[in-house]
Amino acid sequence: MANDEVGLLTRNPWAARRPITVAESHQMGEVGILSEDDRVELIEGQLVAMAPIGSAHSGTSIALTQLLSRAVGDRAFVSVQNPIRLDDYSEPQPDFALLRPRADYYRRATPVPADVFVLIEVSDSSLKYDRSVKRALYARHGIPEFWIVNLIAREVEVCRAPVGEEYTSISPVGAGATLEPVCLPGVVIRTAVFFD
Repeated sequence: MANDEVGLLTRNPWAARRPITVAESHQMGEVGILSEDDRVELIEGQLVAMAPIGSAHSGTSIALTQLLSRAVGDRAFVSVQNPIRLDDYSEPQPDFALLRPRADYYRRATPVPADVFVLIEVSDSSLKYDRSVKRALYARHGIPEFWIVNLIAREVEVCRAPVGEEYTSISPVGAGATLEPVCLPGVVIRTAVFFD
């Protein structure tokens, strides 16, 4: 599709569109229309390109994987860049999800909002998208806690208490602080590791 066509649809939002369902996006993967190399996620029926992962993002993700796994122990599963099925039209792939433990390790079904303790996005080039689209989407689906690891400002934006498409509590937490997820009392996570 040419860039002019994309611009025309954007300028004419009344033009009818047909959203893609989660099931259809999975079928697209099964028949080879989408592959593991296609960095896209399904948001409100639209395939959205995910930002490329740079070294700061990947290094932070490696550090967080180890830190989160140690901190939560057996109290939660740490899921890294795996899908969360929010509804029939949205299946984002957050950088991290702290999930309720389940005997099948979610082999039989993708996690849904009721399975989520915390969702985490590591943000540099994706900061605007995470603050607007992802935050509203996660709040709308009742995700109790959402963290944006802001690599630019070197702080974690802790979003809690979702109401509608907003989190009623958004607090920046600096690099020298600790975090304790609301749904995992006693689990202490030191933010210094996020940015070192």
